[in-house]
Amino acid sequence: MIPVHLILSNVGEKLPCGTSRFWGNPDLPSDYSFPEYVDEEGNKCNYNFLCQINLADVAPYDVNNILPHNGVLSFFAIMGSYIGDYNSATPIGGVVSNSNAVKVIYFPMSEGVREVKPDNGNAEFIVPNEIKIDFSISKNDDSDEHALLAEPQFRQWDNWDHPYEDWQILLQVDSFEGDDFILNFMDVGVLDFLISPSDLKQHCFDNVRAIVLSS
Repeated sequence: MIPVHLILSNVGEKLPCGTSRFWGNPDLPSDYSFPEYVDEEGNKCNYNFLCQINLADVAPYDVNNILPHNGVLSFFAIMGSYIGDYNSATPIGGVVSNSNAVKVIYFPMSEGVREVKPDNGNAEFIVPNEIKIDFSISKNDDSDEHALLAEPQFRQWDNWDHPYEDWQILLQVDSFEGDDFILNFMDVGVLDFLISPSDLKQHCFDNVRAIVLSS
């Protein structure tokens, strides 16, 4: 499997709906609301929006024809503590998470989407400025380890724990920072979104898990 590397750039302006990017608020179809999860106390909470990937942009670099070649993948996670909200807990650590720790939404059309903001009341919610994503087969020597279909970084064992042995990395996000955020996964590690080979083959993204790997 050949990784597709994510190349980030600050553009200093709001990007068009459906653009591949980190941060901001997600662009979702009209029948989607901002994703929520239920915490340990039974409260509804918003996931952190991490990034969205316009798959038409990825298609020229998906040489193994693994991902859909149209539509958008949007990635969400319970990760407030990794982005500076130290009062929040996260279920994502050094073992494969449960299915509620992250959420990946796939919709096959990028047209007709609109920005959706979190309904979080008066709670503090960190929303960094948008960062544009481009794609490449080759990794720049000075770039971060952001990649689709990546090989594991920092994994000190041969495989994932049972029953996830053959699961693959759908998206790897490196620790990085910008003018208005610091994203740090443990000790400058990576966040991996994991998917089973059968789900990936069927383009089903409903049972993605996550793990943080660090040196």
